[in-house]
Amino acid sequence: MNISKPRLSFWQILNMNVGFLGIQYSFGLQQTAINPIFLFLDAKEEMLPLLNIAGPVTGLIVQPIIGAMSDKTWSNRWGRRKPYFLIGALLGSICLFMFPYSPYLWFAVGLLWILDVGNNMAMEPYRAFVGDKLPEKQLSLGYQMQSLFVGAGILLANGSIVLFQYLFGNDTVEQTGSIPQWLYYSFFIGAFLSLVTILWSVLKTPEIPPTEEEMNEINQIKRFSFIKRLKLPFVEIFEAVKTMPKFMWKIGGVYLFQWYALFIYWQFTTPLFMKTMGYNISEAGSQAAKMSLTYNTVTMLVALALVPLTLRFGGKKIYSLSLIGTALALFIIPYITDPYLVLLPMVLFGIGWAAMMGIPYTMVSKIVPQERRGVYMGILNMMIVIPMFIQTLTFGPIYKYLLNENAINAMLFAGAFFGIAAILAIRLKEKN
Repeated sequence: MNISKPRLSFWQILNMNVGFLGIQYSFGLQQTAINPIFLFLDAKEEMLPLLNIAGPVTGLIVQPIIGAMSDKTWSNRWGRRKPYFLIGALLGSICLFMFPYSPYLWFAVGLLWILDVGNNMAMEPYRAFVGDKLPEKQLSLGYQMQSLFVGAGILLANGSIVLFQYLFGNDTVEQTGSIPQWLYYSFFIGAFLSLVTILWSVLKTPEIPPTEEEMNEINQIKRFSFIKRLKLPFVEIFEAVKTMPKFMWKIGGVYLFQWYALFIYWQFTTPLFMKTMGYNISEAGSQAAKMSLTYNTVTMLVALALVPLTLRFGGKKIYSLSLIGTALALFIIPYITDPYLVLLPMVLFGIGWAAMMGIPYTMVSKIVPQERRGVYMGILNMMIVIPMFIQTLTFGPIYKYLLNENAINAMLFAGAFFGIAAILAIRLKEKN
C-alpha cells in the first residue's frame, strides 16, 4: 500500500544517512585492511577468496531475513528499521575493536564472520529506511546520498590506514605471524564510528508509523506461536521471490558479473602491487589503500552530481556507462608501475562505484510495494552476495590453474566481467 510521504529537506536526508558513514567505514577496512591482515598471519594468496566467504554467506542469510523481519516490526519508541541497525552497529563495533588483537589466522577469520553479521544486520534495513521515508521524487537523492556516505566512510577508513602507516609504520619492523601496531588505530576509529553515527541517525530521524492495516497485521503476528513467528521471515522471502518483478531478475544478471569482479579487485589489489611494483605486504597494502582513497574521494564528489544526470538521461544509461568506465580502469591498472600514475584510473572506478551504490537501489525502490520494501531490499542484497559466494568458491582454483597465480591476470579477468555487466545493464527497462 502506497502512502503519501512529506518532502524532506536536504539536511533531513543527510541526517538520516549519517549512520551509513560508520557502516561503510567498517566495509572500507574489510576491503583494504582485512586481506593484508590475513597475509600478515601467513595466509596464502590462493586462500584469500575462501577466507572472505564470510561476507557472502552472512549476507545471503542475514540480509533477507532481517529485511523480512523489519517489515513486520514496530516499536513506538524505536520504530521499524532502527532496532536492527542499532544491534548490528553494536556487534560490528565490538568486533572492530577486537580485530587487531587477532593472535592467529583462524581467530581473525572467525571475527570476520561476526563482523559481517553485524554489518549486514545494520546495512540492509538502512536501504529500506530510505525508501520508507522518502517520496518517489526524492528517492534518487536519498540513495545517492547513501552513495556519498559510502565514499566518505571508505575514504576515512583508507585515509586513516595511509596516515597511520606514514606516522608510525617506519618505526615498526614487520614480523611474520603478527599484525603491525600502526594498523590498530584505524580499527579503533571504526569501532567508535560504527556506533556513534548510527545513534546520530536514530536520534535525528523519526520513522513513519505503519498504516492501520499494517499495524493490524503486526499485532496479529505477535499472537503467533514462537515456531510460526520463526518460520514467517522464510515464508515472506519465498513469497516475495515468487512474485518478484522481472526487472529484479534482470538486475540480478548485471550483479552476477559486477560483484564477482568487485570481489576479485578487493582481494587481489595487494598481491597485484607486490608483483607489479615489487612491494612487501605493508607497502602493497598501503598502495591499495591509496587506490581506495582516490576512488572513494571521486565517489563523494560525483555521487550527488549523478542525480540530475539520471533524471535527464535515465538510470540505466548512466549505470551502464559507469560500468564500462570501471572495466577500462581495471584493464589499465596492471600496466602502470608508477605509484602516482596508477591512481588516475581510479577516477573512472570512483564514478562507477558511485553509480553502483545508488542507481540500482533507486530503480528497484520505485517498483516494489511499500509493505515488502524490506524483504525486497534484502533480496536485492542477496543478488550481491550470491556472486561473491560463487567467487569465493570458484576463483581460488581459477587463479591457481587458469590464471597461473598471476594477480595481473586476475585484474584483467575482473575487467572483462565488468564489461559483460555493462552490456547487461543497458538492457534493463526502468520505470519512468
